[in-house]
Amino acid sequence: GEDFAALAQQHSSCPSGRNGGDLGTFGPGQMVPEFDRVVFSAPVNEVQGPVKTQFGYHLLEVTQRTD
Repeated sequence: GEDFAALAQQHSSCPSGRNGGDLGTFGPGQMVPEFDRVVFSAPVNEVQGPVKTQFGYHLLEVTQRTD
């Protein structure tokens, strides 16, 4: 229901939070393995998580994927 970007701006401690949590585009192996497992298998436009990494806990939403 709620707007993911707005919530990220309000609650994220990651520098990407000020951009609504947008990490941009990246390929396999460019992020930590925990991200890869989720973003390259999760359905598009469906929030996933929390996902624990060495940087903390994350909610992830894949908004597009090229195959």
